[in-house]
Amino acid sequence: MLFIIFVFLLIGQRGIELLLAKRNEHRMKQKGAIEFGQSHYPFIVAVHSIFFVSLIIEWVLVPGDLSPYWPIFLSLFLIAQYGRLWVLMSLGTYWNTKIIVLPEADIVKKGPYRYVKHPNYIIVMIELIVIPLLFQAYWTAILFPILNAAVLCIRIPAEERALKSLTKYKEAFAKNAPQVNDVKKV
Repeated sequence: MLFIIFVFLLIGQRGIELLLAKRNEHRMKQKGAIEFGQSHYPFIVAVHSIFFVSLIIEWVLVPGDLSPYWPIFLSLFLIAQYGRLWVLMSLGTYWNTKIIVLPEADIVKKGPYRYVKHPNYIIVMIELIVIPLLFQAYWTAILFPILNAAVLCIRIPAEERALKSLTKYKEAFAKNAPQVNDVKKV
């Protein structure tokens, strides 16, 4: 019963996020934003949708209780949820499940974006591992991080290209890198 409640809450959360993404997409496109990466987006949707199907099938076929390590996995999951909320709050109307770029928009470098370029992808990877492990769905915990990593090998470069083509993305992150002139000679 706990598994069913947990999965339905997760699916509900994802549904709310998709509605938010759709609203943000509409607002951004009204301001002149351009969408990129349409060809790989269905694969992202498929991986995330089939994840839930796999999780449920594995739970039905190999009924498992909560993992004996559930406090650790639940803690990691809750930390990931905090990270997810931090990402959403930091990006505001820029947050989306698609690659939608507003030309000449300022690059968000607050919240988790002060530390890493793509924090949401890290959070999703943690979830794809921790959620199945919480319920001892080991095959799902192995397969879906691999599938997600494969999709991200396409997604991240596409997102980087899109941002570099329409914003000062490259310059925004180059400021953090040490410059040749900044190196002191001994």
